[in-house]
Formats: sequence, C-alpha cells, structure tokens
Amino acid sequence: MEVTSTPDPIDDLDARLLLLLTDEPRLGVLECSRRLGVARGTVQARLDRLDRIGVLTGFPPALDLAAMGYGLTAFATLEIAQGRRGLVTEGLTAIDEVCEVHATTGSGDLMVRMVAKSNADLQRVIDEVVNVPGVQRMSTSIALSTPIPPRFRPLLERVTQG
Repeated sequence: MEVTSTPDPIDDLDARLLLLLTDEPRLGVLECSRRLGVARGTVQARLDRLDRIGVLTGFPPALDLAAMGYGLTAFATLEIAQGRRGLVTEGLTAIDEVCEVHATTGSGDLMVRMVAKSNADLQRVIDEVVNVPGVQRMSTSIALSTPIPPRFRPLLERVTQG
C-alpha cells in the first residue's frame, strides 16, 4: 500500500512573505516583492493563494484593548446543553465584550475570552453570558498579565529553516 503525503500548505517563500507582513502589515505588494527579490505578480499570486486556502485570513490592525479602556481580560469555561452549541455561539456573538470562543474537549464545552473595563463591568458581562440560552455552568478566571501574546512567528520561522 502506497502512502501519499499531502504537501505543506506554505513553503519558504510563503513563510518569508508572511513574516514580512507580520512585522510590517502596511507594506504593499510592490515593496514586498522588492524585499523578497521576486516579481510583484508572484507576491500577489502567493497572497491570493494563501487567502484562498484559508491561511491568510485578513489584515486587521493589532489593537491594544487596554488602551481602548478594556483593561481586564477574563477566560471562561462554559458547560452548555447538549446540541446547543450553535444557539449558544449565536448568543455569545451578540455580546460585544466576547472576543473569541473555542469549542473544547474536557470538562467544559466552550472556552471564551472576554474583556471588561472593570470588575463591576466584568460582572455585567458574566451576567450576560450566563443568561445566554443553553449555558448551564460557567467558570471564570481573570488574566493578570500576558507574558506571551498571540504569535505566529515561531511557526513561520520553522518553515523558513526546514
């Protein structure tokens, strides 16, 4: 029986392009092509492909939520009624302070990252979350600091080194 392997979704040039845009997200296609030593069309084709296969999901600005007044970050584990993930997710989407939600294994069903302006504001957000239909139980932890912020660089660098 022959085993076939699927090609990696990104190669060295893709990784170098993504590293460049990670460091300087405002760079244009022409400047990226100049710095990478490839044609402008090559950079555009790579970006189009990375977008099409779902690796590149956009170019949002990096925001400091604390500087916007949301200095408190909390993580909540939610236990939800079976078969209600869609309903709960829809309810959580309606809460502005809910930044992201992950379906998880283990004792909880969903992991929620949320922000608030103060402890009192966090209580308000928690009250909104527990009132979402289908939420049965919630356990919350407040983040004291973020020693490792969201990052992708090590994964991209691994591609360029290997």
